[in-house]
Order: sequence, then C-alpha cells, then structure tokens
Amino acid sequence: MELHFTGLIIGVATFLIIGIFHPIVIKGEYYFGVKIWWLFLLSGIITGIASLLVADILISTLLAVWAASSLWGIGELVHQRKRVERGWFPARPEGKISFCHRKCKK
Repeated sequence: MELHFTGLIIGVATFLIIGIFHPIVIKGEYYFGVKIWWLFLLSGIITGIASLLVADILISTLLAVWAASSLWGIGELVHQRKRVERGWFPARPEGKISFCHRKCKK
C-alpha cells in the first residue's frame, strides 16, 4: 500500500495560509486602515500569476491558495473596518504612530 500525502499537505497548508491572513487583515486595518488594499491586490496578482507558471502541483496549488486569500483579504479589510466601527475590535488611538508609539506631528 502506497500513501500519497499531497492532498493532506495541501489541506493543512491551506488551513495555515487562511489562518495567517486572519491576523494580517486585523493588524493591517488597525495600523494602516483600508488604504493597504492595494498590497493585498498586488500579492494576489503576483502569486496568481506565479501559480500559473510553476509546474509542481503542490507549489502551484499553494500559490493559488495564497492568491485567493490575498484577494479575499481586500473585502475583509472593509469588513474589519465595519467591525471596528461597531466596537467588536479596538480602534487605533488617534495621533499614534503605528510601531514606535510616539505622538504624530500634524
């Protein structure tokens, strides 16, 4: 009996990729707002094209999953903004720089 792990690897990796995008969307919206949507678009286009050019079925499939997750993330950024407005997630305090936590000069 021969075991084939490709399907299992794709399933687990898909789960992990989607799991990675969840906090990326939340943190991205928190620190930068929805204005980073174009990064998700660019990531989706690049990995989508790469999935067409790679011959290995495992790598090609994972690149396509990454592309789909990136493009899905665009819509999730907008939904995350709405969740913040409803109070379901914390909003970034005004006047704070994202990573250094100093007051912004306006």
